[in-house]
Amino acid sequence: MNFQLQETVWITLSDRVRLAATIWMPDGPGPFPAVLEYLPYRRGDGTAPRDDSTYPAFAREGIVGVRVDSRGQGDSDGLFDDEYSPQEMADCCEVIAWIAAQDWSNGAVGMMGISWGGFNGLQVAALRPPALKAVISIASTSDRYSDDIHYKGGCLLSANVYWAGTMLSYSSRPPDPDVVGNRWAEIWRERLEAEPLLLETWLRHHHRDAYWQHGSICEDWGAIQCPVWVIAGWADGYRNTPAALAANLRAPVKAMTGPWVHKYPHFAWPKPRADFLGMATDWWHHWLSGEDRCVEDWAGHAAFVIENARPSTWRGEDAGRWVAATPGAMRRLPLGADGVLGSEAGGDMLIATPQHCGTASGEYFTLAPNADMAADQRADDALSVCWERALDTEMTIIGRPVVEAKVTIDQPQGNLIARLMDVHPDGTSTLIARGVLNLCHRDGNADPQPMPIGQAVSIRVRLDETAYRVLPGHRLRLALSTAYWLLVLPSPAPVEMVVSAGASALEVPIADTAQEITIPEPADPDPLPKYPVLAEGSTRREVQHDLSAGLVRYRIWEDSGLTRILRNGMECQDTRDEMWEIDPADPTSCRGTLTFTTLRQRGAWSARTEAQINFRMTATTWEVGASLTAWNGEEVFVKRDWAFTVDRRMV
Repeated sequence: MNFQLQETVWITLSDRVRLAATIWMPDGPGPFPAVLEYLPYRRGDGTAPRDDSTYPAFAREGIVGVRVDSRGQGDSDGLFDDEYSPQEMADCCEVIAWIAAQDWSNGAVGMMGISWGGFNGLQVAALRPPALKAVISIASTSDRYSDDIHYKGGCLLSANVYWAGTMLSYSSRPPDPDVVGNRWAEIWRERLEAEPLLLETWLRHHHRDAYWQHGSICEDWGAIQCPVWVIAGWADGYRNTPAALAANLRAPVKAMTGPWVHKYPHFAWPKPRADFLGMATDWWHHWLSGEDRCVEDWAGHAAFVIENARPSTWRGEDAGRWVAATPGAMRRLPLGADGVLGSEAGGDMLIATPQHCGTASGEYFTLAPNADMAADQRADDALSVCWERALDTEMTIIGRPVVEAKVTIDQPQGNLIARLMDVHPDGTSTLIARGVLNLCHRDGNADPQPMPIGQAVSIRVRLDETAYRVLPGHRLRLALSTAYWLLVLPSPAPVEMVVSAGASALEVPIADTAQEITIPEPADPDPLPKYPVLAEGSTRREVQHDLSAGLVRYRIWEDSGLTRILRNGMECQDTRDEMWEIDPADPTSCRGTLTFTTLRQRGAWSARTEAQINFRMTATTWEVGASLTAWNGEEVFVKRDWAFTVDRRMV
């Protein structure tokens, strides 16, 4: 079936704000089902490559694709206030009703998206707009506090700072003059002058309060009543959601977890990929058109079990197999004082981790199978306390490993990080799963309490979901540390922790049997469109040990290059420049400077912005300075500055 591309369609909300939509409309009389993706990442340039790889495929199968810029973003009217705000949810419900009321619509609407669009798909489903009949949610979360880019286990993630800078940059980009007309500069100025620095909000809400409960569907699993297909990747930070939804949703649910980074499954890395477009077409027609596409026969949780994975500068493909996953039976392996995983030897183990442990952690939010992913763990293992177990038979782990430990620390606040590794015969250490816990949050995230100094306390650290097969001749390694920089920002003071080996253990979910299944791979191995490259991009990630200054520095540089979007001629370039440093002996020495630039141009018109965040910490505070500068051509258009301090005690 052929289709027509409608570049800009205006959707007018009840408060007269207009949202900009791109619509891929199938040819023919209809009526048709429709799929909505609703997010702030700019349909005209930000998500154009993946949109152009996805929605034409749906339209050819008789499914309307509707891609909408949310309020105050891209070419839409209004002002942006926060991620997943009540205003965003209300607007989305209106958009769904608008779609269902069109004469080309059969009245059934689906929502789809990855990351932001995956999040709000679940959140809107919990509001039950009548026309929303099904959801596909990729790389999302059911718990905005405990399992997102801001905090994890009560620990502050450096990604919280990165994401605030990213959103400051994303939201600062101008509307397209070819779409909104001569008012573009007026609209842009109004946005820039109202744009929030979300980092302040996120730091001030450092407990699990009503702010984070909003939009966390785990607060009421029964609120979602429409069918949900939830997808994630083992190489991404959002790996826990498929199993959580498969176990807890009462609505029809299917789950799939592949080896992937934070990308759609039909073009994600590492391979093997999944035929997402074909499977999604079946999902939509089954639930939106009333056709029996047998999607209810899919595995409850299709999981790719990785085996023999090795860290690499480009991890293009993982070995393994697809299975119908169920959590394995827990096997308890005591932490022996002799360093053997499974030994009953009693005694105390001291953990006093240098602050730079963690430089091989990779990103929380992985976009490529390069240094975004966790590297060889040997350097971090050497700075941790480890237990090992040699395997003479294979071990397949499916589920969430757990560390149960009796610990004593010398500070009222400290972090405990647990990592599980596959150690190859040559010594290479591959990360299987990890978990982090701010010990003040040992009994929950809503009301953290200080640790009693010098008193043994039983704690429990849940590692992330995994599906991994450790081969015979390999070793299973558990590493514990009190620091994991740069993924986790440091505790207020150096911590000495004593683990009671005889009273501590690793529990591993062992799956002795799992039904092997087949997941189809996409016919097109390279589905993304090719745009003209006007200037090449580059990526660098470096760790420097400055022995003279006694500092470790971590540098991230990403340049998208300058490309031209074919369907509208917009030329785009974005860069990220992060520099962090820390003294291995002093957690309060942690500093970060993050700079994000964006350029949009077409012909003689150009607009660029620079967003910068300077982050530092003391034993009692987080201190932030930030700026946003926008240029219209070569003239400074708007300049803004922020400065604030947040009390970090008892976080």
